[in-house]
Amino acid sequence: MKIAVLGAGKMGTSFSRSFLKFELVKPENLLLITRNKQGKPEVEKEFPNCKVLAFSEVEECGADLIILAVKPQDFAATAENLPFKIPEESILLSVMAGISIENIQQACNHSFVVRAMPNTPTILGRGITGYTAAKGIPLEKIMQVERLLNSTGRSVYLEGESLLNGVTALSGSGPAYFYYIVSAMVQAGISMGIDEHLAKLFVKETMLGAYHLINNSEKSLDELIKDVASKGGTTEAALRTFEEGGLKEILQKGIIAAKKRAQELSR
Repeated sequence: MKIAVLGAGKMGTSFSRSFLKFELVKPENLLLITRNKQGKPEVEKEFPNCKVLAFSEVEECGADLIILAVKPQDFAATAENLPFKIPEESILLSVMAGISIENIQQACNHSFVVRAMPNTPTILGRGITGYTAAKGIPLEKIMQVERLLNSTGRSVYLEGESLLNGVTALSGSGPAYFYYIVSAMVQAGISMGIDEHLAKLFVKETMLGAYHLINNSEKSLDELIKDVASKGGTTEAALRTFEEGGLKEILQKGIIAAKKRAQELSR
């Protein structure tokens, strides 16, 4: 199998690492395409046995799978100036937020499009990716794509493409919300006189432990909260403040705003 990655940025290179790690593609069959020549040396250093070209240097592709990993804002110009012909049987795998399958098909004049929304933990092979596919793609090709996606963590097939904007807002952007909350907790620790290093340690280990409890407990989230928040205690005081400030509603509004932005990008 030959794979080309159009846009060798963070997501494109994280996918490439996973494919190579699990030997899903041979290095000589992996082509990484950078947006400009300035970005080539760094990619060549990390992928010494793979072919690395700048966008302007590509004359032909010949890949079975072409990953579209450019920024959504750059897609229209990229498609319009594509320097190579897309092979008829190739799959286009988009990891761009908001750009619909129909838009990609029209811009690239190609029918076989799979649209996926990964998140940044794919860098560690711990990502979650929602994906869907255009009609008419053979099942074996879709399964091949799923196998590649699973090398970066977990993947979930979605029946309706409309769900992908929600997945983008929930899990695609989700790590940033998590880091935002962690940062707020660390800053609270520092303001209470705890050393920054210790504050980070306590918060990170708390988050990690809480994750494992969610994963290994049969209790609901509300029940897990009640296990910590004894009546009249410290946790209850914090939760009451969160409720009074509308924290839950604010978080939900933010996620919905992310979904709306994904919808805007698709237009």
